[in-house]
Amino acid sequence: MALSADEIERYARHLVLREVGGPGQARLKAARVLVIGAGGLGAPLIQYLAAAGIGTIGLVDDDTVSLSNLQRQVIHGTPDLGRPKVESAAEAVARLNPHVRVVPHAIRITAESAPALLAEYDVVADGSDNFATRYAVSDACFHAKRPLVTAALGQFDGSLTTIRAHETGADGRPNPTYRCLFPNPPPPGAVPPCAEAGVLGALAGVMGSLMAMEVIRAVAGFGEPLVGRLLMVDALAMRFETLAYGWDETNSLSGTPVR
Repeated sequence: MALSADEIERYARHLVLREVGGPGQARLKAARVLVIGAGGLGAPLIQYLAAAGIGTIGLVDDDTVSLSNLQRQVIHGTPDLGRPKVESAAEAVARLNPHVRVVPHAIRITAESAPALLAEYDVVADGSDNFATRYAVSDACFHAKRPLVTAALGQFDGSLTTIRAHETGADGRPNPTYRCLFPNPPPPGAVPPCAEAGVLGALAGVMGSLMAMEVIRAVAGFGEPLVGRLLMVDALAMRFETLAYGWDETNSLSGTPVR
């Protein structure tokens, strides 16, 4: 895709990067990225994707903006209270970059609705806050052969990985699925929700920005993605660690479960 004069100036700092340049920026412009959740993780993620020039951003969220959201969901403001998050986020994107098209999906994505929705996009970024959505999205991405960037938040910790389970690694083995890393969701009630446990607002900004980095990397094609690696962030100790994980031949998606 050709860049206009306005876009050339807007993305000048990308264009001078050898690893991105004109071809990479053109890929960003042509890309269609689906973002699950316009909350704590989605807020910085959406803004950086828009600033980077992702051509089409799909936003999935069925919630409205509440006052307690504003401590971390920085794409929304006080005047947005009570509005659908996809509507508020879409307006913020329009203010930031008019070259980006936003497609709002004011729904809760499910295992049933995910396949048709994913078919319209090239890359998926999941910033949801519940396990049912994470597993539904990750399973659907495997079957749809879509790259998935997925992150999660705790009180003072976060994690991030990229799933490309429809591809094989350099060793010829399949790349791991989300279920290779987390075979099953925890029992109900084992992990308290954000409203009960709390979360450091700035940590959502860090993790959402890292998600944007992985999405941009997946589209523009530079560097080494977090495939088979789980990035863990400890905000109390300000420590970043990476855990390697691999394909589990017994996983329920691409493996042969042991009977």
